[in-house]
Amino acid sequence: MRILLTGWLVLGLMMPSAVLLAENGKLTTEQRLQRLERLSRNQNMADMVYQLQQLKQEVQRLNGELELQKHAMDAMSRRQRDLYLDIDQRLSRVQPGGAPAVAPPVTAPPANATGVAPQPAPTTPPIPVATAQRPVNATPVTPPDPKKEAAAYQSAFNLLKQGRYPESIKAFSQFLENYSGGSFEDNAQYWLAEASYVNRDFDAALNDFSKVLSNHPQSPKVPGAMLKMGYIQYELKNWGKAREVLQTLQQEYAGSTEARLAEKRLQRMTKEGH
Repeated sequence: MRILLTGWLVLGLMMPSAVLLAENGKLTTEQRLQRLERLSRNQNMADMVYQLQQLKQEVQRLNGELELQKHAMDAMSRRQRDLYLDIDQRLSRVQPGGAPAVAPPVTAPPANATGVAPQPAPTTPPIPVATAQRPVNATPVTPPDPKKEAAAYQSAFNLLKQGRYPESIKAFSQFLENYSGGSFEDNAQYWLAEASYVNRDFDAALNDFSKVLSNHPQSPKVPGAMLKMGYIQYELKNWGKAREVLQTLQQEYAGSTEARLAEKRLQRMTKEGH
């Protein structure tokens, strides 16, 4: 009985293979080739689908890495800008001022032989002079409030730090109108030009940077203004003017950071054949 059961089991396992062989035996050679081609095409399609899925996953991974790198670069750029603006803000708080005049020491008149200091000779009273008449409608000019001036400058400066360039341009322009001749005028003029430069309004930026040179020749902002003027002439493809401004900057402010940056731009222009 055990032998009989084993035989039936073996026969049952062999029947599907036998059926397949019988079917293959009924197919012609051409039909077999067509079947093999279909199987091959199906396998190729499956391989292509798998490869496409792998490529899609790789593209998604690379896009994720690019987003992370872009976010990191944007954050680094913001930190550098904030650091630069913060340094300028700290420097702008230290305004140059002359030392207070020191009154000469008061010395006692020399004593005479008797030990008594001589009395000054009597002086005649001054002849009264007619005082100038003040115009009836004249109003005294009051200097601006330093706190309000600093607050207005800081407000415009904060707009620049936040990247709100059109608003900062408007704020700095208003500041220069309200506080002309104030302590922050040269800084405000420079940052007004800088906001236009970043906004790629090169004509306005060039005009405002030139005002730093003409109106505030002793300002520490002059080298930076000259450097940006050279950059603007470079952007406008005015190679001769760009080279002239940058070389002048090198000569007048040798050893400064702006002079080193001017040298790099001049070297770049030489490599580019300008």
